[in-house]
Amino acid sequence: MARLSTALTPDNPEAMTPGAAAAARALERPRRRSRSLAHELVEGIGQQIQSQVLRPGDKLPTESEIMQAWGVSRTVVREALSRLQAGGLVETHHGVGTFVLEPRPATGFRIDPAEIATAVDVLAVLELRISLETESAGLAAQRRNEEQLADMRAALDLLEGNTSGTGDTVSPDFRFHLLIAGATGNRYFADIMSHLGATLIPRARINSSRVAMEDPSQYLRRVNREHEEIYEAIARRDPESARAAMRIHLTNSRERLRRAQEAAEAAALPSPEA
Repeated sequence: MARLSTALTPDNPEAMTPGAAAAARALERPRRRSRSLAHELVEGIGQQIQSQVLRPGDKLPTESEIMQAWGVSRTVVREALSRLQAGGLVETHHGVGTFVLEPRPATGFRIDPAEIATAVDVLAVLELRISLETESAGLAAQRRNEEQLADMRAALDLLEGNTSGTGDTVSPDFRFHLLIAGATGNRYFADIMSHLGATLIPRARINSSRVAMEDPSQYLRRVNREHEEIYEAIARRDPESARAAMRIHLTNSRERLRRAQEAAEAAALPSPEA
């Protein structure tokens, strides 16, 4: 299937396929500044996917091309892409690009209304983690030593080994994040993480794979890919990429759970006819 060229730019229409040119024109449409720029970008790309201007397997323009077309910052672009990933519309492959996914079938609301209170609490923890661990990853990329990096690798290998079976995946997941906090060289990051404990991991308290509407092993493999991107950025001492990878990882979890919570709350409301 044809994919959008990575050389796609609004100023080079002759280099675009008809579908890519239409996508670029859509990205250039006037924007309402009263709404979140990231939200508008999500809506813009999402509409192109829904209308099949962007088809499954197509590659999105690069971050720089989207920044130029929309006149927004890289932070806005990354936030929008993380929301699209959380919505199951696209998937990012490190060093390759972001690709449109096959649409998922609708299966109704995703969490039991009885779990709403827990979901609200997990969301609050995820908000804290986004603030805390995004900076933690950046500092770890600058300050980690080889022994700490080896320990992170061991935690991910253990997590990967337990993904397809019945082994513990929460403990090595938490250990990976705790090791990153420890690698900052600032004991307060690790102190906060240790205090919160394994409750930091959403699936320790709520069925994350059901929230994501995925097979558990498939869900864990996707989570592991996100972990690998964080690890690789830390390994090559790239603080900006480490921060971005951690933010994407945690924002994906937050967005999936937020939508699931909203759907469950709506389902729990009494019918207007009742």
